[in-house]
This record gives sequence, structure tokens and C-alpha cells, in this order.
Amino acid sequence: RSEVECLIKLFDALVAKSSNHSPAAGFDRHMFRDTLHRAFGMTDDILMDRVFRTFDRDNDGCITVVEWVEGLSVFLRGTLEERIKYCFEVYDLNGDGYIAREEMFQMLKNSLLKQPSEEDPDEGIKDLVDIALKKMDYDHDGKLSFMDFEKAVRDENLLLEAFGPCLPDIK
Repeated sequence: RSEVECLIKLFDALVAKSSNHSPAAGFDRHMFRDTLHRAFGMTDDILMDRVFRTFDRDNDGCITVVEWVEGLSVFLRGTLEERIKYCFEVYDLNGDGYIAREEMFQMLKNSLLKQPSEEDPDEGIKDLVDIALKKMDYDHDGKLSFMDFEKAVRDENLLLEAFGPCLPDIK
């Protein structure tokens, strides 16, 4: 109860700082991304947008206090099952129920550092996508279903954030 009350106070403080919204409405993508960056050190634009969309359950472009508390519950304290579902939703960029090769490529491209000596950095990313599919695509259909992703993560927990950081670190 006290943690929820603290989250609500934090929400109200964040909304108050954002002068263009009333507390009843909540806060928008920009304010949310700013919060993710300041509080959790997240920097990947694609992933921050996807985290916003997983929090914004009703897709109205605004995070309400209920969405804030429920989202942070999974984000900060979720069970493995809840985190698997959350990460899959974040990584499924087009929302079709699969993480396709192109989606993996896009996320890995943004999360890796480019080496100046590399002639074609995209080749290394394509190799990583191939490795991820070999390791995680159990039904061999060239894309990851939720069942593929869940089985891979249960076999190897480190694969939970295989396509980029979308959960806070231990700190």
C-alpha cells in the first residue's frame, strides 16, 4: 500500500512539472520518455516508445495513474512470467504477435555501438539476428512467437533482454 501511495505521489509530481496536463489526464510520451531516461538511464528511442505503448494500455497517447502503477509493478517487480510477456510486447514492434527478423535487426542496430573500422556494420547485426533465431526459434518459422520467446527465456534467463534493454537494472 505504501509503495503504491509513493508511486501515485511521484506520478502527481511528474504531472505537475508538466504544465500542459491535468493530473486526471496523466502524462504524454515525451514526459514518460524523459522519466525513463532520468530514472532508469534508458536512451534507445525505439525501445522507450515501445515501453510507453506497453504502459499505455488503452492507446490514448496518455499514461493515467492506473496505467503508471500497473506498468511500474511489472517493470520494477514483475514475476518472470510478467516480464517475459512485457519484453515480448516491447520487442514486437508492429504488434502482430511475432518478433520478425526485421524487428530484431532494427532493435539490435540501435543497441550496438558502431566500430569505425567496420566496413559494413549491418553484416554483424545480420549475423546476430541469425544467431538469435537459431537459439530461440523453436518452431523454425523464421520469426519468434510468444511461445518461442518464452521457452528460450525459461531455458536461459539472460535472453529476456536479448534485443535491447527495456527493464531497469538492479540499481
